[in-house]
Parts: sequence; structure tokens; C-alpha cells
Amino acid sequence: MRLNPFNPNDIRVEDQRGMRFPGGGGGKVGCGTLVIALIAAVIFGVDPGQMIGGLQEVEQQGAPADTGAGDTGGRTAAESCSVNQYSQESCAALASLDRTWQPVFQKARIAFEQPKLVFYSRAGRSGCGAAQSAMGPFYCPADEGIYLDTSFYDELANRLGAGPGDFARLYVIAHEYGHHIQHLVGLDQQVRSLQQRDPSAANSLQVRMELQADCYAGVWASLNRDQIDAGDFEEGMKAAAAIGDDTLQQNAGRQVNPESFTHGSSSQRMDALRLGMQSGDESQCDRYFQMS
Repeated sequence: MRLNPFNPNDIRVEDQRGMRFPGGGGGKVGCGTLVIALIAAVIFGVDPGQMIGGLQEVEQQGAPADTGAGDTGGRTAAESCSVNQYSQESCAALASLDRTWQPVFQKARIAFEQPKLVFYSRAGRSGCGAAQSAMGPFYCPADEGIYLDTSFYDELANRLGAGPGDFARLYVIAHEYGHHIQHLVGLDQQVRSLQQRDPSAANSLQVRMELQADCYAGVWASLNRDQIDAGDFEEGMKAAAAIGDDTLQQNAGRQVNPESFTHGSSSQRMDALRLGMQSGDESQCDRYFQMS
């Protein structure tokens, strides 16, 4: 995908690379946390015990912690975006996503706020708690941040089997941006309320959230189809298949358990991304959630 040039001053970037943070943790450990930790142990080769604390804090999505907001580790936004190819690409994707979604919100007369892209290396701190590389990219609604250790992209290509294509990486950013959209329209708060009222439905509700975010990623690509290269669609489908819950569980040597899914199966994720890419209509993504 050929992203347009961008002005780093037009996007929100925070850089925690090179900064040190105290470890976090404590509290109860849920079954979902253990499953994610065990899968990550196989895929990323980490000690699951070391990452449970961070996973807990992000799952709880509590009040913002002291993240040193605005601290770029001594780098300007331009410098942060130029650290490596992945940084440059991620910043360009963020700028494109901002340009694409802002007019959609304006047309709908809904207040729009840009999310921030937070780079970190191995460990960081978000408004939702500790961040660790083994958790993969994530969105924190408490500080409206998309958190990314760019080394994840090598894992995505090499160990998760998504391949080396750039669209697979852009899909990751666009998916997390989809969670920001859900946050701006208040859907995430409604879902958390439903999950608290009915814990037995928590996983299925989360799957719907993730599939809708996949759909939004596809809409962004469709609305920028003039920048799509031959093979990008196939790269997106391959990436969606690689990070489906059933595929991750199989690759981790675990029995596939749909009741434990939190992001959807490979087939579901491919269908969601395809829906967005083929329709180019964000309202089509509402089919994953009709909240009363």
C-alpha cells in the first residue's frame, strides 16, 4: 500500500523507547489471562508468569496511570517516526487513518479526537497499566493510545506466518484504530457494562468488538483504494487468518476451544476484513453490534 507523505506535527506520537518503567502486577488472574499468557509463551518464547501482571492491568482498563504523557523520550515526533522503517510506516498509517476517519465523524456530527501512537520497546506504561511486547499491539481507551512495539511485526511475519507484506502491518494499526472508533462512539463502555452484568457472555461480546474493528480496518483500506497495490487484499486475508484464535491455539499446541475465543476465528476475521474492504461503508460494520 502506497501511503501518502505526512507531516509528523499533524499526528500524536509518544515515544517510550529507551525509557525504564517499574514492573506491575498483583490481583487475581483470570482464565482468559492465563490462556493468552500460555499462547504467548509458545508463540513468543516468553515466561507466562512475567507477563500476567501486564495483561491483567490492560484487561481491567482502569483509571489512567502516570504515563509521562507527552514525554517523547527526548525525541521530536519527526525523530520518533524516523527511528526505523516500521516507525515511519506506522506514523504514515496513523496520519492516513486520521485523514480518513475525521470527515466520517464530521458527517455524522460526532466529536472526533485523534488517538496517539505510543512506541515502546519490550516494556512500557499505558493508561491501562503495564505494556509488554508479548501482549502485541493494543489500544488503551483510558488514554486513547495505540501501543506498539515494532518488533511485533517481525513476529507477525516470521513466527505467526502472516508474511512480509506491508499491508499485514498496516492492518494491525488500522484494527487498533478501529477500537478507537468504538471508544469515540461509546460502544466500548456499553460492552464493558454488558460484560460486567453477564460475565458468561464476556468472551463472545469481546469477539464482536474485535471483528468490528477488523471491519473498520477494511473500510479504511477501501476508502484509500487508490493507494492499494496488487496483492494487498491477499496479504490482509493471510494476516487475518494467521491471528485467528483457532489458529493461534492450534499453533500453541492447544485444543481449539471456541468458548475461549476473544478475537474470533481465522474465518471470522477474514470475513470481517473482507466486508469492510468490499463495502467501504462503516455502517456495514454495525452488523457485529446492534446495541440498544
